[in-house]
Amino acid sequence: MSNVFKTALLLAVLTAMLVLLGGALGGQQGMIVAFGFALVLNFASYWWSDKIVLAMYRAEPVTEAKAPGLFGIVRRLATRAGIPMPRVYVIPTDQPNAFATGRNPEHAAVAVTEGIMRILDDEELEGVLAHELAHVTNRDVLISTVAATLAGAITYLAHMAQWAAFFGGHRSDDDDAPSPIAMMLMAMVAPIAAMLVQLAVSRAREFQADATGARLAGRTWGLSKALEKLEMAKQVVPMDANPATAHLFIVNPLSGQALMRLFSTHPPIEERIARLRAMRIG
Repeated sequence: MSNVFKTALLLAVLTAMLVLLGGALGGQQGMIVAFGFALVLNFASYWWSDKIVLAMYRAEPVTEAKAPGLFGIVRRLATRAGIPMPRVYVIPTDQPNAFATGRNPEHAAVAVTEGIMRILDDEELEGVLAHELAHVTNRDVLISTVAATLAGAITYLAHMAQWAAFFGGHRSDDDDAPSPIAMMLMAMVAPIAAMLVQLAVSRAREFQADATGARLAGRTWGLSKALEKLEMAKQVVPMDANPATAHLFIVNPLSGQALMRLFSTHPPIEERIARLRAMRIG
């Protein structure tokens, strides 16, 4: 199953969950109200997300004179991808990591940490930056926002359902109306299921960005070697990262045990590396 098809399927699952929960709670009107509320919040996040996240990590814009090697790699990759030169930032932290943001290629920004500049060679750094520009060309910010909108609406409806069930707000004259117990169970399960589907969307986009980035760089080994280094380094060098933005980074900046993989925004590093090594480029 291709990652593009998998992403579309997961978004369809979120949409179906929203329809079912909205219909059970208040019919079509309740669903539209909740969806509209979530849409407004996520639209604002999508429109200003680049400025918010760059400020959150105190990312500093750098000039070509200050970082000629970094600029050269980004410009070369942007030219190959056929997109405008993105803004380039450096994050003052020792954990080696990187992310891209921006609502479209015309408003894209690439940020790398000081730590990643120290431990990666040029081929590895090119693989990382190609992955990040792949997120830009694949419009992953938009896809993530759509997933967040649907998941947010489901969570909002679930909270409404909890209160309706608590106060016995189901339609007693309607034989098809769910019981308060059923509504309460649905309200508890739906947000968890929506979160898991949203995380699955994020993991599918990471696989897609790995593949697109490897083709953009013209080789797979740069990114695969970089991922090995980054995964080892994050266990040694912690990062004060906000969990809400963890999905942006090329590797999850948060340390977690095997049990937490189900709730991770990123696929296992070993699986990403295996897929890269299985690719045939050239």
